[in-house]
Amino acid sequence: MFAATPAGLPGPLAAGGEGVPPPFTVARIFTEFQLDSWLTLGLLLAAGLYLYGVYRLRLRGDRWPVVRTVCFLGPGLGGIAAVTLSGLGAYDTTLLSVHMVQHMVLSMVSPIFLALGAPVTLALRTLPLRPRKRLLAVVHSRIARIYGFPLVAFAIFVVNPFALYFTDLYRYTLEHAWAHELVHAHFIATGCVFFWPLLGLDPLPGRWPYPARALLMVLSVPFHTVLGLTIMQSTTLFGGDWYPSLNLSWSNPWDDQVVAGGVLWAGGEFVSVTMLAVLVLQWVRQSEREARRLDRELDRQEARERAAAADAPGPDAPAGAAAPGAPA
Repeated sequence: MFAATPAGLPGPLAAGGEGVPPPFTVARIFTEFQLDSWLTLGLLLAAGLYLYGVYRLRLRGDRWPVVRTVCFLGPGLGGIAAVTLSGLGAYDTTLLSVHMVQHMVLSMVSPIFLALGAPVTLALRTLPLRPRKRLLAVVHSRIARIYGFPLVAFAIFVVNPFALYFTDLYRYTLEHAWAHELVHAHFIATGCVFFWPLLGLDPLPGRWPYPARALLMVLSVPFHTVLGLTIMQSTTLFGGDWYPSLNLSWSNPWDDQVVAGGVLWAGGEFVSVTMLAVLVLQWVRQSEREARRLDRELDRQEARERAAAADAPGPDAPAGAAAPGAPA
C-alpha cells in the first residue's frame, strides 16, 4: 500500500514520482499485490485450519460437501484477500470509490460465503472433546446470544457505516494505518454477525424461523440505497481535505465520491436481493425436507397400524382364540 508520511500525505513512489500515486487502472489491481499485512497471516491460518478439518473428516470416512469448502475458501477468504492484498488495497486510502468496493465485499459478500462454509460445524465434527465443549460454550455464551440476536445484529449493521462516514472517525482511519486495518476487521465482523444467523448453516442459538429472517433481509435492502444516495448528494467531502490534499491530477474527489455512493447503492441492492433469493431457496429446501420427514413418519405409522390390524383376531374368531402366530 502507498505509505503515508507523518503529515498524512502519500510517500514517494518509484512509479508515480513526487509522492503522487499513478492513475488507478484495472491492471494495477493485479500488479500492486502486497503480502506483508497481518491479514495475510490470518487468511492463510484460517484456510489451513479449514482444510485440515476437511482432511480429518475424510481420513475417518466422513463426507463434507465440496460446495461448503468452495464457498469458504473462494468468495469467503478469497474475497477478503482480493480487496485488501491486491491493487484495491493499495488505493483504498487514495480513492473513496475503491474503499467502498472494499466496504461492500468485506461487510456483505465475504461474510455470506464464510457463513455458507459452516466452519463452526466443521470444527465441532473434528475437534477433540474438550476443545469442542469450549467452542460450544462460546457459541452459546451470553455475549454470542446478544450479538447474534437478529435485531441487535441488524442495528449494528445499519448504524456502523453512518457512524464511520459522517463523523471525524473516517478521517482518522485515513491518517492512521492501524485504525484503517481495524476498520477492515470491523467490516468483516459486522457482516458475519448479521449474515451468520440469517444464512449460515452452523447450529446457532436463538435462530429465527425463515419468515422472520426473510423479513429482516427485506428491511436491509433500502439501507444501502439511503446511504449511497446520501453520499452521492453530500455537499461535503468525506475525510475532510484528505483527498484534495493528495493532489491527484487524474481524479476529482467530488466525482469519485459520487461514484463511491453509486457503488454502495447499486452493489448493496444487488447483494441484498440476491441473498434474499438464497434465503428463500433455503426456506423452500427446508420445507421440502420437513415434508419428506413427515411423509416418512406417516408411512411408519401406517405400517405399524397395518401390522397391529394383521395381528388382531378377526370378528369371526371364537372368544378366547389366540391371535395368529401366538402360542397356544
